[in-house]
Amino acid sequence: MQLVRKQEERRSMNLTNAREEEIKNVVAKEFFGDYDCTKIIGNIDFCVCAKPNLQKNQMVLWNEPITLIWAEAKRGTKQDIYASFVQLILTIGKASTFNKYTPPLFLVAFDAEKIAFLRWDRIQHIFLLNDFNWNITSSDHDNKYFKLLYSLIKDNLEKESLLFYYAQDEEELKEFIKENLDKNIDNHKIQIDKNNFYFVYLKWLEYVKPTISIPWEDAKRMEVLDVDFYLADLISDEDNSLLDSLRVILLSDKYKLRAEKTLLGELFYEYGFTDNKRAYTRFWNRYERPPKKEYWDFIINRRDRLVPQDFRIRKGAFYTPQKWVELSQRYIAKVLGEDWQEEYYVWDCAAGTGNLLNGLTEKYRIYASTLDMSDVNVMQQRIKDGTCNLLENHVFQFDFLNDDFSKLPSSLQEIIKDEEKRKRLIIYINPPYAEAATTTTITGSGKHKTQVSNTTLTHEKYVGILQKGIRELFVQFLIRIYKEIPGCLLAEFSKLKILQASNFKDFREVFKAKLESLFLVPAKSFDNVSGDFPIGFFIWKTEKEKKFQSIVADVYDTNGSFIQSKNISLPKNESINQWLKLYIDEKGEEIGGMCCVGTDYQQNAHVNIDFLYKLKGAGNAKGIAKFRITTNNITVSCVYFSARLCIEATWLNDRDQFLYPNNSWKKDMEFQRDCLIFTLFHGQNRITCKEGINHWIPFKEEEVEARERYKSHFMIDFLNGKIKPSKEKQTSITEKEKNEIDLSS
Repeated sequence: MQLVRKQEERRSMNLTNAREEEIKNVVAKEFFGDYDCTKIIGNIDFCVCAKPNLQKNQMVLWNEPITLIWAEAKRGTKQDIYASFVQLILTIGKASTFNKYTPPLFLVAFDAEKIAFLRWDRIQHIFLLNDFNWNITSSDHDNKYFKLLYSLIKDNLEKESLLFYYAQDEEELKEFIKENLDKNIDNHKIQIDKNNFYFVYLKWLEYVKPTISIPWEDAKRMEVLDVDFYLADLISDEDNSLLDSLRVILLSDKYKLRAEKTLLGELFYEYGFTDNKRAYTRFWNRYERPPKKEYWDFIINRRDRLVPQDFRIRKGAFYTPQKWVELSQRYIAKVLGEDWQEEYYVWDCAAGTGNLLNGLTEKYRIYASTLDMSDVNVMQQRIKDGTCNLLENHVFQFDFLNDDFSKLPSSLQEIIKDEEKRKRLIIYINPPYAEAATTTTITGSGKHKTQVSNTTLTHEKYVGILQKGIRELFVQFLIRIYKEIPGCLLAEFSKLKILQASNFKDFREVFKAKLESLFLVPAKSFDNVSGDFPIGFFIWKTEKEKKFQSIVADVYDTNGSFIQSKNISLPKNESINQWLKLYIDEKGEEIGGMCCVGTDYQQNAHVNIDFLYKLKGAGNAKGIAKFRITTNNITVSCVYFSARLCIEATWLNDRDQFLYPNNSWKKDMEFQRDCLIFTLFHGQNRITCKEGINHWIPFKEEEVEARERYKSHFMIDFLNGKIKPSKEKQTSITEKEKNEIDLSS
């Protein structure tokens, strides 16, 4: 309530009604006078940094102050201190401030009465949430995501934060600040653990990577990444890597890079530093290395977090969360029986670092291959450490979409060649989900991904029979398995488009394995996967020929809880776009245009009405991507627009298809009226007078106190039945029994 040094001053200086800036000034003066409180970092309210004269030379690693506190300040005395922490966390998360500045020792929340401290390392894991919407207004405490985050971390905040009241706890508060902040300046090294190794990597990219003498284009051709150099640095002691299995090893003032094996032994390349190791030394003086040994396996196994997005996509480095690994193995047991591990062979041909095989017990029956030799090294190291239950000679580098099966271990070749053994082989994979064209290509903001899916031998071999479906890398895995390992079982994570999407019609004609089981989970529950769509775990028996028609899938939420069942069926009708084509009109008076990209929910963001010449989202899409709206097809346009947008798109319906409607809509005037009203006032109807003549204004000038007369009264006349379609086959809400619509309702 009062922020003063003496009891008499406390009584006279009441800050209960003071402005936020005044409170920050008093807190800075009374409690942080020995520090620098003038720095502005991102959108953070209040920062406490070490003063320049207190920063030791070895600590000033880059042009950035040593930050001790990031704080959220509030006026008044009735603030929920935990809500203030949540607002601060949302502010940091939205701007990814931790990527641009070294995180502080503490997060702090305070108002005119109290102040609370929370160690950064107690909360930093929150910023790794990949299924949370950070792009919200942090000050909106009524937002559902604010409330969600509050509920997720409140218990943690209550246990981990330390609260002081200025009046009662002044001496204890000052002692706490002295003990914790001063010691942090003297003992400045930051301990690296499983939560912050990613943030340290982001800094390392900026300050150390540019000083390594390797030509990075050459490294890319050798499929060596900056993460390999970072791990060599990180898991080291006295500038020497502690793990010989890493692709890159740090030896004092140089890196040794494993190039290839020859008859004379392994061939290495060596690279040093361009600045005599100065940036490296200054950087690592800030951090305590190596991390605790208990974190090594976790960090190496989570190498995928550090791999650049384009490389992850091309390699398929999508880490499967342990909860889905365990659930998938339970579903395999349901289909094959509890003793399936003793009776079947397992091959993960897109293994990454092998986490999908966690929990399997019969190592003599398990094989793991991956495109990236660094991942093979990781698995080999995990085997040596006893954290991976595999045989070393069953773990190997193999390019499944290009290499011949003659490169496989002889024991696996024998299984593939033997018809009966093949029936006991499970291909168990979470393959990459990349395709040659991305969603951003459709919107005009992206480019086709070259060198992703259209350069493989599998693509070349099967493009003739799969057509557009072959664009997807995971489809290339499926078709090669189906065609070249016939009779095996296939247990795989992938998108649902192979069951429903029109581009995969040819795939479904060829791939006729029997789908035994399917469960669905949100894509965002997978690391490195963005987008609100479902990922399914499919169990196929390729020995049994059955063209897919329908299946009832189990649905789980992000937490792994069962929420419902969902019927997934092969579309029996043509798409809604085929229906709309019947109403293309090139002669009627143009009153707008409509983007009609796609036939499923994932494309609904692109469906919009605007002037035909400025439609957004159509890009280079073929078909009726741009539909001309005229006086003759306006009713049909509104029905289409409403059908596409009246139900909110969710992660679960993202791949559901919009199909050819029956004819009942033609006689349902109430339905047509509702569709028109929905279309008139929907946010994706973007026609305005600023860009041209607006034919869509439903109100008279005097009803809205317009400054000038409209250039078009089409909509008013249309609603009053004065304008009728010229094509007799088209029905309209302007029929005489419905010639008046009350828009005020």
